[in-house]
Amino acid sequence: MIDAVLFDLGNVLIRWDPRNHYKDRFATAEEMERFLTDITPGTWNHEMDLGKPFAQAIAERTALHPEYGDLLGEWQSEWERMLGGAIDESVTLLAELREAGYRLAALTNWSAETFPVARARFAFLGWFEDIVISGVERIAKPDPAMFALTLTRTGFVADRTVFIDDNLPNIDGARAAGLHTIHFMSPEQCRAQLRRLGVRV
Repeated sequence: MIDAVLFDLGNVLIRWDPRNHYKDRFATAEEMERFLTDITPGTWNHEMDLGKPFAQAIAERTALHPEYGDLLGEWQSEWERMLGGAIDESVTLLAELREAGYRLAALTNWSAETFPVARARFAFLGWFEDIVISGVERIAKPDPAMFALTLTRTGFVADRTVFIDDNLPNIDGARAAGLHTIHFMSPEQCRAQLRRLGVRV
């Protein structure tokens, strides 16, 4: 029986997309996409999620691509513009789980430098018993150590916990750690899969 739900945050409960900012910085969408793919790939952002300071990551990347120095700097100075709003239907689902008495925690790959911005903006982050943040711990999903740490810290029992994430490698990591999993694609799909697991929502 499921008695705990472990949420990813980015693009499950909170929208995040660098396009929210950079769409205003390029003449065409194609140029922006080239920048995001070649100059600021996900592997680079992951370094900051793992605890590398923004200043260091930006300086290293600027040394490789000096012509993009100003735009790279905006990854920090304009980061808040990349942060979208809450995914309201997901927040409603979270509220229902809370009302039904399920234990709730979050496990997120997020920079320690920027997470306080989200914490201040989104009151529902206070509904979690704990939030495990990769940039603080300096390990990140899908590393097995991240799931082990989360289970130890929360006291959640793996086979009584469902983990919700929009990233398939993270889902695979959680499943290997013994958790039930839902690959998040929409709040409606997530709700349906929770019900199939016997969760009361």
